Amino acid sequence: MVELIVAGKRRGALLLLLGLTLVLAGCASGGGNHASIADGGGWVTVQRGDTLGRIASQAGVPLLRLQRFNPGVDSRRLAVGQRLLLPSQQERAPGGGPYRYQVRRGDSLYSIARYFGANPQRVQAANTGIDPSQLAVGQLIQIPLAGGSASRRTPPTPAASRSLPDPGPLPSSASQWRWPLDDYTIERRFGRDAHGTLQPMMLSTPSPATAKATTSGKVRFASGMRQLGQVVILHHADNMQSVYAFCDRLMVSEGQSVSAGTPLCEIGKENGSSRYHLLFDLRHGGKPVDPAGVLR
Repeated sequence: MVELIVAGKRRGALLLLLGLTLVLAGCASGGGNHASIADGGGWVTVQRGDTLGRIASQAGVPLLRLQRFNPGVDSRRLAVGQRLLLPSQQERAPGGGPYRYQVRRGDSLYSIARYFGANPQRVQAANTGIDPSQLAVGQLIQIPLAGGSASRRTPPTPAASRSLPDPGPLPSSASQWRWPLDDYTIERRFGRDAHGTLQPMMLSTPSPATAKATTSGKVRFASGMRQLGQVVILHHADNMQSVYAFCDRLMVSEGQSVSAGTPLCEIGKENGSSRYHLLFDLRHGGKPVDPAGVLR
């Protein structure tokens, strides 16, 4: 299942895990229009076994409309953890363009243009009177596409040539952390997939296992998200965060202080899979960090 709207703390936790992956230039502020995208617009996360048609059906969105709002997505190669744009009722995607897009939290004019394969200068020219440094969540903007047709948009840059986001200098405390599983296989490393979407690290094990705290910290979130199973989010010293998802059973509660090695949750096994999986994400100030550089 795909969670369409995450309320309160769950929305914040999901954004911590899956948001902030685009290069931003003048981020959209919360503003007073945030509620205006609660009619279905947002981002959804691909789960094991999902297809684009299934996601469209669950979201109540026509498949063609979902495809047009995700022009860089290959429906035959969806990846677990991949984010898809879910259009709101206010948005439009005519075959020949221009798109009408509703600004989401964390957007910038540059990131929006890049997502749709449009020229940022053309997007700015099509929205006269809008200050690109003052975008507000819920604001509607026009996105002219290259050549005036969605099928002729600028091809995306190959994933291999796209650099990973720079979290900036890491604090000295962010080193020699333990791995969250004692016995594991790295099923997917942190990095971009074939479409340039940033993917968190995925660990797996052939038998039931317990995810453990990588270092000392405090539990800021411990609850379920339908698209990620049971999730634990820890806050650590120096504005570091670690996220443990695809769990079956929680072993900690919010507000609890933990030390390195404290059991956090029992990891789960996806339907049809012979292995147990843990999605592990690491952040510094909300920006994604490659766990391989922090874990020992």
